Amino acid sequence: MLGDRELVRSVLADWRSAPISERDKALLAFVDKVNSGAVRIRHEDIRALKDLGWSEEAIYDAVTVCALFNFYNRWIDATGVPDMPAAAYELSGQRLKEHGYFQSGKLD
Repeated sequence: MLGDRELVRSVLADWRSAPISERDKALLAFVDKVNSGAVRIRHEDIRALKDLGWSEEAIYDAVTVCALFNFYNRWIDATGVPDMPAAAYELSGQRLKEHGYFQSGKLD
C-alpha cells in the first residue's frame, strides 16, 4: 500500500469494501476482533489466517501492533500529549517507508 494514498484512504475509510485481497481483509478482521474483544480469539481464528498464508510471526506482529497502539492511545489520551501536525505524520511515514523501524548503528 506504500505509495498509493487512495488505497490507504479507502482502507482507512472501510477496509471491508476496500480494493485489497481477501487475505488482507481476513487479517484486518482478525485485528478488529483483537481490538474489540481479544478474549474471543480462538484457535480457529489463528488457523483461518494460517490457511490463508499468514505466518505465526505475521499474526504475532499484528496482535502486538494492535495491543501497543491501544496502549499508546490510552496513554496519550490520559496524559494529554498533543497530536502531531499532519506534516509530521507525513514525514514519519516517509521515513518508515524508506528505512523501516530499525536504524543500524543506533544500538552500538
